[in-house]
Amino acid sequence: MPCGMSERLLENTMKKLMTLLSMTWLLATPAFAVDGTALLLQVDRKLEPESYEMVRKLVNIEPDGTRKEFVLYSVKKGKDKIAALFLDPASERDRATLRLGENMWLYIPSVGKPVRITSLQSITGGIFNNSDILSLEYSVEYAVDKVVEDAAGYTLSLKARTNDVAYDRLTMKVDKKTTLPTVIEAYAASGLLIKTLAYKDIKDFGGGLKRPATLETVSPLHKGYKSLMLYGSIKARKVPDEAFTLEYLPRLKELR
Repeated sequence: MPCGMSERLLENTMKKLMTLLSMTWLLATPAFAVDGTALLLQVDRKLEPESYEMVRKLVNIEPDGTRKEFVLYSVKKGKDKIAALFLDPASERDRATLRLGENMWLYIPSVGKPVRITSLQSITGGIFNNSDILSLEYSVEYAVDKVVEDAAGYTLSLKARTNDVAYDRLTMKVDKKTTLPTVIEAYAASGLLIKTLAYKDIKDFGGGLKRPATLETVSPLHKGYKSLMLYGSIKARKVPDEAFTLEYLPRLKELR
């Protein structure tokens, strides 16, 4: 074989080999992984300022259409302090609640002192429990186990950081365009589906906050029942540390 032909054959063989090696490397290299922790932190900030004041209505709807409504004024500071004051109905007015981490209290004026409550109880009845009503940021209570990405968004599998959290696991759907949650499924440690929460009706609350104005929940454990959380206003506010103490609960209305 002429020398020149031999060199060309060797060169072509090497090129094919390099192409094959490159394709093999690309197939073996995983796609860029989504940082689930960073994504969950972004979801938290999209839902609310780190410290804020808020007015919302809770509505419990029974199978026969009967509705019971509550209006709450809430303040939050940092990642583990939130307090809420009942404005309506008149029978509940001036009741106040406080959450510090996983510890919760309810102040009833006629009793005159705060009493301990648990995350799985509900100060309003209905499907929302105290953990839902006095919710902390998702990234505080849950760690990201897995993220699955598709064309529409992300599915986050979340695991409770401690045994004190109301739900052992969450499956959260996040819209890719808005980085806002759309549906959350809450599970017990046994794998039982406790409830489904749906975020709806995106609204501009001002101050750069554009988020769902409605949170709707249903539960296979309470067929025919539904509860709504309707957000009227949310805005950033610096709240004094004093507001998140048991001694301040009777005076929480002074913040309004």
